[in-house]
Amino acid sequence: MSDQSAEWLNYHHLLYFWTAAREGGITRASEVLRLSQPTLSAQIRALEGSLGERLFEKAGRGVALTEAGKVVFRYADEIFGLGRELRDALAGREVGRRPLLAVGISDALPKLMVQKLLAPVLELPEAPRLLCREDATDRLLASLAAHDVDVVLTDRPLDSQARLKAFSHLLAESGVAVFAPPALARRLKGPFPECLQGAPWLLPTQGAALRRGLDQWMATHGLHAKIVGEFDDSALLKSFGQAGAGVFAAPEATAREVARQYGVRRLGPAEGVKERIYAINVERRLRNPAVQALREAAKVWAFA
Repeated sequence: MSDQSAEWLNYHHLLYFWTAAREGGITRASEVLRLSQPTLSAQIRALEGSLGERLFEKAGRGVALTEAGKVVFRYADEIFGLGRELRDALAGREVGRRPLLAVGISDALPKLMVQKLLAPVLELPEAPRLLCREDATDRLLASLAAHDVDVVLTDRPLDSQARLKAFSHLLAESGVAVFAPPALARRLKGPFPECLQGAPWLLPTQGAALRRGLDQWMATHGLHAKIVGEFDDSALLKSFGQAGAGVFAAPEATAREVARQYGVRRLGPAEGVKERIYAINVERRLRNPAVQALREAAKVWAFA
């Protein structure tokens, strides 16, 4: 009996951890739970000891979840969600638990395209509850292998040398345009794209599919970019463009939204350069209704 009891999960400790993760730290969680900070910290350390994993790590002046902590938080969220449903059911209230669709999103992807792809999922007759995780593609694929996410959206297909047994599905494809903040656009003289010679550029980091396409396009036109910033995150890149730091590229499919949201001007097309979104999952065919809705959204939106 003692060996079996040692493997039991202490749900009080799990609740304390879940609250600390949800509230963003021990200080706020101790106020919510009405426990002293030393007591709460000790209970979470006990949970870490029983699981054999660290769940929090230092991040600046605060704490952040470790990779193991992220996994435990996701399960805890499901567990306590079921607990709330149990109380509702016993109280005679209507219970309707929505299925979860966990989507891993590469930080290199343009968020406006991703949002347009995911929006129809929320309109399904039995719409799932979306859980979106943004990270580097390699880490997201590791999460897919561990079944922590259902599908990964990324800018490139799965490498043929990858050990993960999964399949790539092209969801969306768009041409690419070059944008500039108004003050910079007024200083660029001559026809496009020659006006970009020596212009300050904000580019994706090396390894991003869009970066390779832009490098080739600039080489074809003999353009020498003055690179002032390289970014993993496409939204942060556009924010720097909005602030006037340089020109940048974005999908033609979202050109109007990009111009309106970031207050920039479309200068012209980067002909031949494509922005693509692939869905990677463990099924050869997209059987999941929610993932199928992604493909249908791509068709309707006329990417491909």
